[in-house]
Amino acid sequence: MATTKQKRGFKLQMNKQIYQEQSKKYEPKRNVLLNCFRAFWVGGSICLLGQFIQNLYMTFFQLNAEKATGPTSVTLILIAVLLTGFGIYDNIGQYAGAGSAVPITGFANSMSSAAIEHRSEGYVLGVAGNMFKLAGSVIVYGVTAAFIFGILRVILNMYY
Repeated sequence: MATTKQKRGFKLQMNKQIYQEQSKKYEPKRNVLLNCFRAFWVGGSICLLGQFIQNLYMTFFQLNAEKATGPTSVTLILIAVLLTGFGIYDNIGQYAGAGSAVPITGFANSMSSAAIEHRSEGYVLGVAGNMFKLAGSVIVYGVTAAFIFGILRVILNMYY
């Protein structure tokens, strides 16, 4: 027995194209220019903070620029983990998008938020297991890319 809508000629079938057209009606409009500006100034501010911290290490501990990069990175990671623990970095991420995710602080935020979320499951299976689910892929691809570029550099240095 046909329903009233089917008798009137309405099609009740939903395919991928119709679904996408219907969902676009309710999707919030994105202001791309504003989002780019936010990402730029927040990411730039994080880098500026890193440069300020590096200058502090160079001034107060008489380190050169190369030796000050390690402590600077660790300090930025510590700040990001603390801000994540207090729930502040998530607000920064909502506001800035990729501007807060791209620097080293974004990686520290993603790892520490996974650790905080799964702490009730224990330190080994909860914190470490879930924290390194994210970090594992980043580390594998980072090491693989470094290896490939290292080999390319050695090959290019042999011929040039």
